[in-house]
This record gives sequence, C-alpha cells and structure tokens, in this order.
Amino acid sequence: MSSEGLALANDLIKIEVLDRHDELHVIEVPPDIGLNVMEVCKASELPIEGTCGGMALCGSCHVYVLSDHILHERSDEEEEMLDKLFSTEDNSRLCCQIRVDDTIDGLKIKLAPE
Repeated sequence: MSSEGLALANDLIKIEVLDRHDELHVIEVPPDIGLNVMEVCKASELPIEGTCGGMALCGSCHVYVLSDHILHERSDEEEEMLDKLFSTEDNSRLCCQIRVDDTIDGLKIKLAPE
C-alpha cells in the first residue's frame, strides 16, 4: 500500500459493533461522512431497522455503549423513547442520535435485543 493510501486509512473513524450473536463487526468510515451511527450500521448491513429514519421515535436502533466515550447528552426525545423500551440500561442510547465524528473513534456498541 502506498503511503498516501496508508494516510487515508488512518483518517477513518473506527466503530466496533457486537451484534445480537456477539459477533464483532468493525466499521470504518470517514469522519466527515455526515451520518449517524444508525445510518452507518444500516449501510454495513447490520440488523438495525431505524424505521423512523433517525428521529428518535421508534427505538429500533437501541444499543448499549460498551466503551468509555463521552457522548453528548441525551435529548428529551431520546430520553422519552428509551423510557418506553423494556431492555434499557444505564449505557443505553439510540444510535440514530450519535453523530459520526472524530470524538467517537473507537466507539464500541452492542445491539440491544429486538
């Protein structure tokens, strides 16, 4: 690989996703892609529905954050949706509400039960 290609690879954001069978999927995306984590997972063909299109209205992109990343605070809409789900934990988030940027590099999440 050329040094130019290597530099490009090092600029990618890495997200580790444990699916519902505890299989690890590593996703690498550019930091300026302008997507949220749900959209990236869907594009990687992981089993996330995201039926509301990222509006925090359906809860079908519920995940557990396993890494110690400091994410932005939950919005009122995200809190309300998480309160309606049965399998929430302290580390629960809707991944449609997590923007892809440099701050989430190395983020590790687990898909919540359906």
